[in-house]
Amino acid sequence: MATAKKTKKSKPVRKQIYLVDDHPIVRQGLIKLIEQEDGLEVCGEAGSVSEALEALKTLGPDVILVDISLEDSNGLELIKLVDDLGMQIPMLVLSMHDEALYAEHALRAGASGYVMKQAASSTLIQAIEKVLEGEIYVSKTMSNQMLKMAFRNSGEDTRMGTETLSLRELEVFELIGRGNSTREIAEQLNLSVKTIETYRAHIKDKLQLRSGTELMQRAIHWVETESHRITS
Repeated sequence: MATAKKTKKSKPVRKQIYLVDDHPIVRQGLIKLIEQEDGLEVCGEAGSVSEALEALKTLGPDVILVDISLEDSNGLELIKLVDDLGMQIPMLVLSMHDEALYAEHALRAGASGYVMKQAASSTLIQAIEKVLEGEIYVSKTMSNQMLKMAFRNSGEDTRMGTETLSLRELEVFELIGRGNSTREIAEQLNLSVKTIETYRAHIKDKLQLRSGTELMQRAIHWVETESHRITS
């Protein structure tokens, strides 16, 4: 009597996640968190834009999880470069930067979602799964705020001209608004004081401000307005 052959059960295919964050300890924590999920697996990691681009030439991840602040550039530049190269890989931003100030900027750059590092681990997994399904992820609060903004009077100047600033200029502008000196900003962004002074000059030109005092007043007002409009 013939015996039935036993068939091996094939393991379910895990979705591949590529990590880009300039802190090795953070990456290790993310790997442990993500790989606890049955359907997810980290296929690689990088700390800089250049390192990530080199690896992505041969890897084909399903999602790229990227921080805004990186060793040699920023996450939004990576998003634009990946898009320019036609890789068509959804990218989810995971950052310590305030969602109220940066999420819209990230989505405009081409990100598929935005999660703050202070969020619960379950929120990150939920965001990854949503992006894998081809959807956009932001917090419910941010989603509601963006809908409000979409229906506001198009002539209302709620952004105070900040849409003209580059991401790095926006970072400097935010730190000015939070009361940091030029030297403190330089230390936080790992840049020279001279470079920060150049950014300050560019911001003043773009926002048509005449002095450092006007720049500080505008920056403080912007931080307060943007931080509170998300709950208004």
